[in-house]
Amino acid sequence: MALVASSPTDKYPPLPDDKFPFKEPPPVVITPCNPWPPPYYLEDNLRKVEPYHYTYNTYCKQRWRGREILDIFASEFRDRPAEYYEKAIVEGRVVLNGKPVPSTKTVVKNGDVISHTLHRHEPPSTAQPIGIVHEDDDLIVINKPAGLPVHPAGRYNFNSIIEIMRADRGYGWNPLPCNRLDRLTSGIMFIGKHRQAAEDMSAQIRGRTVKKEYITRVVGEFPEGEIVCEQPILQISPKLGLNRVRANGKEARTVFKRMAYYPPKEDRATVQNTDHPEGMAWKRMRGYSIVRCFPITGRTHQLRVHLQYLGHPISNDPIYANQRVFGPSLGKGHSEEENDEDIMTRLGRMGKEDVADAVAYHDEMVDLYNKRKAEKMTGETCKICDTPLYSDPGVHELGIYLHARRYRCEEGKWDYETGLPEWALPPPGYEGATEATAESDPLAVDLRKLGLEDEESKEPGPDLVSNGTVTGDTASEPIAVAAAG
Repeated sequence: MALVASSPTDKYPPLPDDKFPFKEPPPVVITPCNPWPPPYYLEDNLRKVEPYHYTYNTYCKQRWRGREILDIFASEFRDRPAEYYEKAIVEGRVVLNGKPVPSTKTVVKNGDVISHTLHRHEPPSTAQPIGIVHEDDDLIVINKPAGLPVHPAGRYNFNSIIEIMRADRGYGWNPLPCNRLDRLTSGIMFIGKHRQAAEDMSAQIRGRTVKKEYITRVVGEFPEGEIVCEQPILQISPKLGLNRVRANGKEARTVFKRMAYYPPKEDRATVQNTDHPEGMAWKRMRGYSIVRCFPITGRTHQLRVHLQYLGHPISNDPIYANQRVFGPSLGKGHSEEENDEDIMTRLGRMGKEDVADAVAYHDEMVDLYNKRKAEKMTGETCKICDTPLYSDPGVHELGIYLHARRYRCEEGKWDYETGLPEWALPPPGYEGATEATAESDPLAVDLRKLGLEDEESKEPGPDLVSNGTVTGDTASEPIAVAAAG
């Protein structure tokens, strides 16, 4: 992809000298906006994107109002250091409402549009194709691969569900997601082919007429029976994607039901030290469970946070099952804020100085090479923009053991499901469930019996939430989507 210098007419004129001292920014090397076709290529079972120049246009978010522009960039966006953003503002690669920013201390107000042109380096994603569960004239029901965000967000743009589907079906096609899954989560998603279809499905999801079932693999022996968690959830750090159980958080309720438990093999549970270099002892001694999840509300990271609180986090979750961040207890029963700063500091090092250390990264089915292979700063920088470069992610970083297996209309109009993911099937040498049964189906849970739903009326639908650290929104008209996972 050829790079060309922008013409003088593309530059923003300097502000008057009598108001602000302003240095003319240097020529910016750019490629045409939104290069087409997207510069994808496949390598080592990963979908990669050639680096390209790109301009983010982001409206001022509510939490940004009244804050200095450099403070917003430095605190909200993790992929580059504060020094980079300071230089970008000074050199004119960041503009406010289409005009150069006079100072890094300029305060951002409601209605402002921040534009940031940068040489974009997207992280690799899985090369697994997007599965089609059902398609008609109105909707496409997909099986989303783990490791792909739904919308362009953060460091991801072309490596997102929307842009991959657009690349497959044509530049003019506008896929409209009706629900959202976290980047690391796989499973059922609805894509509207036109606005009315997307609005209708989104309304169904918001109105609680859709029952959702997730499947997950968690640390240890999960209790039998129907386990209800009603702990409120608070967003602690949008930059790090951290949410915790807090009394002042938003109401959140989930029903869990164990599907299978696979204990460790006695002849392998020999290492007692959890700091052993092979790191297998802790997981082997506890085994793992396959658990069905029935979210009644739809908070960000709801299932992941509730499972951590119960002492059974998703076993390869790089945040909530991370021993280097939460210690040996993995945050079980934590609902106080006294250690939040320490947790955020340790979490902030993941992928930079440290490699994430989730419990199942020590799975005996993952060889030593994959345990050591992980996304981390290499110490090298891009020759064009001096951006710090990362290594490729390991297989264990492309997703977590959380899958949206089934969505069903309670009125019986439609029902879509996938099979169990490979990681939920019985391991070699064990017998266990290979499909859902009526007895273990959380969609059949009697909510009135559990005291979670009034017989005469239902609660309003879950709050709609954003993706957290979104740096750019390419949708021309937003569709309300319910968060999940």
